[in-house]
Amino acid sequence: MADKRDFYEVLGVEKSASADELKRAYRQMAKKYHPDLNPGNKEAEQKFKEVNEAYEVLSDADKRAKYDQFGHAGVDPNFGAGAGGYGGYGGGYTNVDLGDIFGDVFGNFFGGGGTRRRSSAIPGDDVDTRLTLTFEEAVFGCKKSVTITRKENCSECNGSGAAKGTTAETCPTCKGTGRVRTVQQTMFGAMQSERTCTTCYGTGKIIKTPCKNCNGTGQERKQRTITVNIPAGIANGQVITLNGQGCAGIKGGPAGDLNISISVRPHSIFERKNFDLFCDFPITFTQAALGCEIDVPLLDGTKTAQKIDAGTQSGTVLNLKGKGVPYLNSKGKGNLYVRIVVETPKNLNSRQKELLKEFDAIENKRAYEKKSSFADKVKKFLNTDN
Repeated sequence: MADKRDFYEVLGVEKSASADELKRAYRQMAKKYHPDLNPGNKEAEQKFKEVNEAYEVLSDADKRAKYDQFGHAGVDPNFGAGAGGYGGYGGGYTNVDLGDIFGDVFGNFFGGGGTRRRSSAIPGDDVDTRLTLTFEEAVFGCKKSVTITRKENCSECNGSGAAKGTTAETCPTCKGTGRVRTVQQTMFGAMQSERTCTTCYGTGKIIKTPCKNCNGTGQERKQRTITVNIPAGIANGQVITLNGQGCAGIKGGPAGDLNISISVRPHSIFERKNFDLFCDFPITFTQAALGCEIDVPLLDGTKTAQKIDAGTQSGTVLNLKGKGVPYLNSKGKGNLYVRIVVETPKNLNSRQKELLKEFDAIENKRAYEKKSSFADKVKKFLNTDN
């Protein structure tokens, strides 16, 4: 027992993992090391057996409890002499029905309804890709094409894995059942157990002449171009999932999904936050002081006239309702917020400087209410401090 790895470590889960967490971890590991996906790989084959053994124990509440208390010895059929017969194994045969682990884990995908049954079908892997959109494409929606490489059923053997003119043969070990039953004599009597056949890995079939095109895997890589409908209002970082457009399943398993991560290029004028748009609109000191009318650009290429009141301060925000981003898969739009930025002139000529100095010399506190108020506060603060 000492050379065995910890079962929780084998599945990559914590000791406190729930039954659902165990099942998800097992599904991932079983797919990773399944012999159909790793033909001729002895290391993967050994790890597949190790994963099966770990899940067989930890998925059973009674066995898991014994394993948690006594380690590997707790689930050893020969164990129990010093444990007061806690195992509950009486005389005669004790039938330990391990079932088919693949049927239990993947059964829900194939109409199993949770019923334990033998099935070698494996869901196909998902395909992940990235698609870059312009700012406008993301806001208004569009149609785009993505080119991916995915695993499909082999064009030579139609996914069977067997060479043309040949078929898979009945497994001689399990006689086509996919399961092997063993009987072991213990101090409590004969103990009968059932496990997945390690010769055919539960399929009940053996391929003696594998297809040369796919090396017996039943799959080959193909490049495909997929048309994608981009919904209006999609944002940077969101993912579009196309069900069934990933890799083909194995031995009748459902195809995986195509997951498209969206990347949106920045805009030269607008910024986006959720479904609202923001932009800065610079105006001159004179426009701010006297008032004016400005043409605010809209993302659809049009513009709208907006009045700027006399005395408008830098940082004033105009709210253009309904001029933002369409709500994703819904009616309505966000808003466009236009921040007014009063630009201070630079590189003045002598005449301009002279006029500004003349203007500044004219005492008119009402023209600079904030400046006068702040000056009064500073004077009061300094007098108080002294």
